[in-house]
Amino acid sequence: MVGQALAAQLGSDVVATTRGPTRALEHVSEVVAWDAESPLPSAALRDVGAVFHLAGEPVVDGRWDTAKKDRILLSRVDSTRALVGGIAELAATARPQVLVCASAVGIYGSRGDELLTEESAPASGFLADVCRAWEEEAAKARDLGVRVVSLRIGIVLATQGGALAKMLPLFRLGLGGRLGDGKQWMPWIHIDDIVGLLRFAAARDDLSGPMNAAAPDLVDNAAFTRALGAALHRPALLPAPAFALRAALGEAAGVVLASQHVVPARAIEAGYRFAHPTLSGALASLLPGDAPSAVSQAAP
Repeated sequence: MVGQALAAQLGSDVVATTRGPTRALEHVSEVVAWDAESPLPSAALRDVGAVFHLAGEPVVDGRWDTAKKDRILLSRVDSTRALVGGIAELAATARPQVLVCASAVGIYGSRGDELLTEESAPASGFLADVCRAWEEEAAKARDLGVRVVSLRIGIVLATQGGALAKMLPLFRLGLGGRLGDGKQWMPWIHIDDIVGLLRFAAARDDLSGPMNAAAPDLVDNAAFTRALGAALHRPALLPAPAFALRAALGEAAGVVLASQHVVPARAIEAGYRFAHPTLSGALASLLPGDAPSAVSQAAP
């Protein structure tokens, strides 16, 4: 989802490495089939200016059995190792200047109300350990003369996929509600700003290391729920109790119940201007068809 949106903005001079080459053809000039488990052909990387690495098995998509955990880990860590290995095979003059690699706010674990900037220490636990290993593999490209930025991504809001697309059917029926007690901080970001930050990180030679990719409008899950219900003009009064989420999702429920009070400190300091800094504005841009009509707005 993010890769397609990024390619659409970058223009036609894009090489896509993907497991689904047919889907990628619309916005790119060349497609290289890659399953993210085999070595990445170095020819796909030769003389490109920037590499954006966005591969990763969906995290909140069923229970975490051993096989699922292996896919979550390998799709991130092994694919990054294979990508950096492909860069290493190139002559220094043919290597990309920058690698912008996805990471996730899951590196911070669940930290209550603690403000989390890029200087905050990683947590421990499965997802935090995956993110830390992911970033460590990406950082190895620095030894090859490549600038590396790890974008710690929050919940991406888009109607074509991701968490919001899964929420909309229930919320449109008036069956949505907070998750657990709703007090957990919920770092979100509009799809336009993920693409914007990816491009910003690639273009700014002074940026390297981790960068939080979450909007500056910090909200908890209860506030997010109310805002989504208001955007759809539906009640949002049916909570999903924590015990029910844990019964349904097992260990994976920890992702939606985690509290991460993430601040995009580095992006703001570097001068990035969010296209959608507020949740109400972001939802309005994504759900224009759900806005009340001019007639109903004027009605008494």
